[in-house]
Amino acid sequence: MKRFVLVGLPLLAAAGALAAYRPLTPPAATRVPVVVELFTSEGCSSCPAADAALRELEAAQSVPGVEVIALGQHVDYWNRLGWKDPFSSAQFTSRQQAYAAGFGTGSYTPQAVVNGQYELVGSNHAALVAAIANAARGPHATVQLARTAGALAVTVGALPAGTPAATVLLAITETGLATQVGRGENAGRLLRHAAVVRALRPLGPARGPATFSAPLALLPGWKTENLRAVVLVQDDATRRIVGVASLPLAAGVAAN
Repeated sequence: MKRFVLVGLPLLAAAGALAAYRPLTPPAATRVPVVVELFTSEGCSSCPAADAALRELEAAQSVPGVEVIALGQHVDYWNRLGWKDPFSSAQFTSRQQAYAAGFGTGSYTPQAVVNGQYELVGSNHAALVAAIANAARGPHATVQLARTAGALAVTVGALPAGTPAATVLLAITETGLATQVGRGENAGRLLRHAAVVRALRPLGPARGPATFSAPLALLPGWKTENLRAVVLVQDDATRRIVGVASLPLAAGVAAN
């Protein structure tokens, strides 16, 4: 069951693409990173199923040829239902609203947005898999990450044709998070989350190949062994994510 904020039934933006879904068969060594942004809330009784679906995809990495990168973004508009989500932020609500404007839908939970290109109900596992597989077929920029002393070195390759300008974003995610909910629609439940976005900030514009050095400001309460840096290259006009890479922050090696 979807929880709506704005009037209007959201349409499955990926309908046409999903109808044409075919399993990927790339070389075994090739895995295309695809971002799934889940807009969720601990105050929404429909959301735990979506968290579970994304956790399974994140852990199993079962979509052929694809690396699924989860970005759990907890919105703040359900805090009024009696439970304040400790991971919620108005920033994530604003990001969801920007997507909703582009898709022509209302904001609702649980809503999944795949590579900024498809939106759907986050608990629909089969539709998620199909959208992820289709998103992986699109052209994308190469993104390389490396850990340096207290910072992240980011290298963005040439943007895909038809992407004149993009914004490069850095997200810090943490896995293994759970909450015993005391009130609201999920009162009494232990909620386990897919990777939760702890911080999200722009690094700067890209109109072609670009490099960035991003300081890593990590808070003491975050568990380093569960943290990951995720860099997104997002088309300014369409909001489609045209490049992505991630790097575990417990490691000091480069990743693509």
